[in-house]
Amino acid sequence: MTLYGILDVSLWQAVLFTLVLTHITIAGVTIYLHRAQAHRALDLHPIVAHFFRFWLWLTTGMVTREWVAVHRRHHAKCETAEDPHSPRVLGLRKVLTEGAELYAEAAADRPTVERYGQGVPNDWLERQVYSRFRWHGLGLMLILDLALFGLYGPVVWAVQMLWIPVWAAGVVNGVGHYYGYRSYESPDASTNFLPWGILIGGEELHNNHHAYPSSARLSSQWWEFDIGWLYIRILSALRLAHIRRIAPQPRVIAGKHQLDMETLRAVIVSRMHVFARYGKEVMRPVSRDALCRDAEHCRHLVRSAQRLLVKEGKRLDAGARERLEQLLARHRTLAIVYRFRERLQEVWDRQASSQEALLAALGDWCQQAETSGIEALERFSRNLRGYSLQGMPAV
Repeated sequence: MTLYGILDVSLWQAVLFTLVLTHITIAGVTIYLHRAQAHRALDLHPIVAHFFRFWLWLTTGMVTREWVAVHRRHHAKCETAEDPHSPRVLGLRKVLTEGAELYAEAAADRPTVERYGQGVPNDWLERQVYSRFRWHGLGLMLILDLALFGLYGPVVWAVQMLWIPVWAAGVVNGVGHYYGYRSYESPDASTNFLPWGILIGGEELHNNHHAYPSSARLSSQWWEFDIGWLYIRILSALRLAHIRRIAPQPRVIAGKHQLDMETLRAVIVSRMHVFARYGKEVMRPVSRDALCRDAEHCRHLVRSAQRLLVKEGKRLDAGARERLEQLLARHRTLAIVYRFRERLQEVWDRQASSQEALLAALGDWCQQAETSGIEALERFSRNLRGYSLQGMPAV
């Protein structure tokens, strides 16, 4: 063995090895902990699942049940004082710099683990090794890094130890609820801070995930890329994974005008998709017609107006609500399409209603939309009648 370990690598080779090792850790978090365990979006072959459990024990010391519990609590209490790591509540700097501490605090809360940590592996290895000796895995990883990389070993190990606290606990939980674009108007503040989910295994597409939490695929637009989904498809092709759910992509059946239970199911299951299309196909053209005087004037006004018009009502602060009301008071057509959007929201907010009542409410909405005299709204309603999820797994 040389000073540079069994592998006898150069500096750049050590850097490359480190990136590969940390990427395996990211894959373990997003595929095993996040998509498979926390959200049940896929089932992994026992060999693959145990590899990830073992690898995460070596590189993070995280316990599956605790990680799952903290993440599920985040979804259940998102952007509230009970959210373990909301930058909207705690501040972006705190989540970025103290993400690991916030996770550890939430994981140490036994009621949280008991309530949200159900249904995860609880075999002998989990109880007697991974949970009981969580720090021993990190020590074993240090020994392995020293043996393989020699003088570079401590640096390789330090980067491995920081990778998840920085990128997952800090960047995803922080930036992913603060900066970026939103494909869907979910009731939280989640964002897609990059359209190419490579460095963090697809978790960059965080708004897509919050819109459809139990989807194994995080990409939504044709120009988005989720490398975690690529790995899942490879595992599936090798029969090492079974994909249970992906976000629905409803299709419009040409010539279908009769509302039925299939239409209702498609609208309810793909509600975020429906809202996104409403913003693009109704709000945007109506805003352009109502506000534009010329191209430059149009770009500024439509962009600022749409931020108010498409945002979930609960996420508007007092100032934004006042600006919205002033905008709607000045432009009758905008007010009409905005009220129709709110009424469509009410259709699927009637959780206690029967399916027949919901279908009747949707039919009433479509009938009134199609007699509104607003071309974009009428066209959207006619397309909505043709919605179907045929051949698509539900989320």
